[in-house]
Amino acid sequence: MFECLKEEIASIKARDPAVRSAWEVLFLYPSYKAVRSYRIAHWFHERGHFFIARWISQRSRHKTGIEIHPGAKIGKGLFIDHGAGVVIGETTEIGDNCTLYQNVTLGGTGKDVGKRHPTLGNNVMVGAGARVLGPFRIGDNSKIAANAVVLEEVPPNCTAVGVPARVVKRDGIKIVNSDLDQIHVPDPVSEILCSHLMYIDRLTKEVDELRAELENFKEHGGD
Repeated sequence: MFECLKEEIASIKARDPAVRSAWEVLFLYPSYKAVRSYRIAHWFHERGHFFIARWISQRSRHKTGIEIHPGAKIGKGLFIDHGAGVVIGETTEIGDNCTLYQNVTLGGTGKDVGKRHPTLGNNVMVGAGARVLGPFRIGDNSKIAANAVVLEEVPPNCTAVGVPARVVKRDGIKIVNSDLDQIHVPDPVSEILCSHLMYIDRLTKEVDELRAELENFKEHGGD
């Protein structure tokens, strides 16, 4: 456990340019304190000491603003940047070297039983305010954009954005999807006007044809 905590200090130093020393991370970073408390709480949780485990996690939540259920399974090198408002549910699984920003929720939908929370692969980044809800997997090296709401699986090496979130990039290549085109969006008012203009044009032609027939009838002795 202590070796893992040392690795997490090094991981935070490598990913946060604001860090000036390991001592700063050790004493001042709420992310590090929350993950350290989680490691201890998880140790008790795995041995059936659920009350002690929850007491440690709730005390950490009060001090850091980061809520990590002691039943969650978290790999090495987790970095929670800023951290305020982060919630990690009981059956969440997080791989190695993942990054979460503030106000991220790794939660459930309330519809599932047993495994209720998401699984994050290795090197996953979840942007500020994002919600990942449900017992599915976010693949290795994938990124979830800020404020996205993810309700289904995201493959490895992808970027997902929006509400609900959709994959817009895979392996560094943009995915062409007309549903995501925000420039050439149909204008319903314009479509209705065009339809009415076409209808008026057709009626005008019919009236002109009737007038021509009437004139022809009169010329040939009609009354």
